[in-house]
Amino acid sequence: MVRSAIVKDRVHLVDASLYIFRAWHSIPNDFTDVDGHPVNAVHGFTRFLLDLLEREQPSHAAIAFDESLTSSFRNAIYPQYKANRALPPAELERQFAYCREIAAALGLTVLTDTRFEADDLIGSAIEALSGLDCGAVIVSADKDFGQLVGERVEQWDFARGQRWDAQGVKQRLGVRPDQVADYLALTGDAIDNIPGVPGIGAKTAAILLAHFDTLEALIERADEVAFLRMRGSAAAAMRLREHAALARLSRRLTVIARDAPVPTSLEAYRRGALDDGVTGRLFDRLRLGPMTRARVRALAG
Repeated sequence: MVRSAIVKDRVHLVDASLYIFRAWHSIPNDFTDVDGHPVNAVHGFTRFLLDLLEREQPSHAAIAFDESLTSSFRNAIYPQYKANRALPPAELERQFAYCREIAAALGLTVLTDTRFEADDLIGSAIEALSGLDCGAVIVSADKDFGQLVGERVEQWDFARGQRWDAQGVKQRLGVRPDQVADYLALTGDAIDNIPGVPGIGAKTAAILLAHFDTLEALIERADEVAFLRMRGSAAAAMRLREHAALARLSRRLTVIARDAPVPTSLEAYRRGALDDGVTGRLFDRLRLGPMTRARVRALAG
């Protein structure tokens, strides 16, 4: 891939939930804290963070957490938003709290808010830092983040070891980064219960945006869709006319907010020093083993 523009510093912005859920589903719940509560997700997330810190040695990093599963501003726009998702069980909620403690203990900035999701916190951090001499690396595989990728912003699927820039977004989705929110508004998102336009799939959405550029232009010129040399063009034109309001609503849900309350100075994202006392007490409570403790000591230098 073509690397982002050369900058003095890079801020690594991690979508925590993705890696916590992966650990929760992939690691047996044999690991428990001193009170006997499962901490398998915490163990997996801690390993991930240590892998990231050892591999990249970032000077600046922030970990964004979701605490707005039912209180996001998107729920006010569309009450059914994420209504198909079951809330995390109490034992996982407890582990999320531990993961926030782990991130902070490792000297990483923690971003969290009850109205804004992790995507919004990351988008807002990028917006806040955009005028500074720094770049950003979004650590997540989520396609929604494609809308944030740009000259100084790249995305990194840590598990697969794949990085991509704006050109990579186009190769993956068939649209430019500035079209990703429109693309998702057309296709919808079953995971987040975003309706989209019924019958408009990924390939059709990419073709339509290549021709009309924006969702709004597409809706305003929906009658022209029937004349495109595209399979199912007449049906697509009809669906766009019938579901224009749904498409506009979906876009309000798919666009990542950039005005969430986050630190605005580069220094606020600088990795802090590790406190042996804090990490020791926390690791004792979580019953983290000697190998993990040795890795942390090595990071502390």
